[in-house]
Amino acid sequence: MAVVGFSKSLSYAGRRLLNVTLFRSITRGSVCRCPAIHRTVNSTKAHAPRAFHTSQSVMVSKILSVDEIFNKKSLHDYLKKKEVEYNTCLQSLNTESQTLDEEDVKMKRTSLSVLGPLVQKIRELEEKQKELEDTLDLLKDNEPELLELAKLEKEACLAAVQDLRQKILSLLIPEEESDMSDLVLEVTAGVGGQEAMLFTAEIFDMYHNFAAFHGWGFYILEVMSSELGGIRRAAASISGPLSYKKLKFEAGVHRVQRVPKTESKGRIHTSTMTVAILPQPTEISFTVNPKDLRIETKRASGAGGQHVNTTDSAVRIVHLPTGTVAECQQERSQIKNKETAMTLLRAKLYSARLEEETSKRYLARKLQIGSKGRSEKIRTYNFSQDRITDHRIGKTVHDVHGFLQGEELLEEMIVFLQQFSEQESLMDILQDSDQNQ
Repeated sequence: MAVVGFSKSLSYAGRRLLNVTLFRSITRGSVCRCPAIHRTVNSTKAHAPRAFHTSQSVMVSKILSVDEIFNKKSLHDYLKKKEVEYNTCLQSLNTESQTLDEEDVKMKRTSLSVLGPLVQKIRELEEKQKELEDTLDLLKDNEPELLELAKLEKEACLAAVQDLRQKILSLLIPEEESDMSDLVLEVTAGVGGQEAMLFTAEIFDMYHNFAAFHGWGFYILEVMSSELGGIRRAAASISGPLSYKKLKFEAGVHRVQRVPKTESKGRIHTSTMTVAILPQPTEISFTVNPKDLRIETKRASGAGGQHVNTTDSAVRIVHLPTGTVAECQQERSQIKNKETAMTLLRAKLYSARLEEETSKRYLARKLQIGSKGRSEKIRTYNFSQDRITDHRIGKTVHDVHGFLQGEELLEEMIVFLQQFSEQESLMDILQDSDQNQ
């Protein structure tokens, strides 16, 4: 039986729906298809729904159902603690507002605004559970019409209880500051020469298609191609609702195992490429002091005709305090290249700041999902076995060509990653709460 994780997009049937189940499987049709030009992929045929299979991994753990989580005493203790905290703040504001200083009043009001939605759902759940108990008593009645109405009401109550439990869990999981950001995607060929560059081009196409699948904007900032049509390095700006939140766990080393086009004896080679997902800050949330920058111009290298050899259009920007470098030679205009390089630089600096802020948490208890670092091997694409395995959660899906199209199969893998991450965050919260008692 498939079980529900913590994805906030999941919903439940209305009061009139019969045969309401307690556990829901992830639906494949929840994402709208948006018309877009799809880039080169290895296969365009339709694929039947594929189920995920758990591979052997020492790191994999079960995604708990909503009921299993609510059976934990630590969760009920934590919810009770939050109710007490809310009531204490409310009482303090009602009885001591004249004696509290301005800062205390502001803090208590902030706490009330944060805790209010959670406490409201907790109380709604308590009321619905009482209603369910009353309905179960009615099922003991022998009158046929009343019994039929009680059965319908029971199903509606069960659905409502599950819906409220799901909403409570979602409210417990804190949003990251960067979750609502757009992002900069960087791909870099790793070990494997030309084959690694060809694989890098396929992964870049996969994310381009995934952006089109969700209706996001995809603007190519830089591409350095290889002689055989691969990519040495490329960057793109992706903008759209929840784009960073969905793609943030794609960062790391991706490994491919297959027979390269350049292999004459049919031997399987292993190559790698690296994905970096950098949240793209707004001007309000993050600024860079122009005095901290050194901007250099030079002539672009590579294909481009006479323009390459005659115009200093390539731009290189160095952030002096950190040594962070960003450069661009994609456009003929030096001004456009400077804007693109600045976009890359700001994304890199913002990502480094966020990583520094969360490093203490990872040092204390590193999550299975990982720190989204560039050096961590996260996924293997094995063509001979037609499988993709994510090593962080021990999940394997078959149909490599379908996965590389960047549509439903990639979406499902990302949903699993989000569920594991959110479950780990919740377990961290409950564990910290137990230790502080």
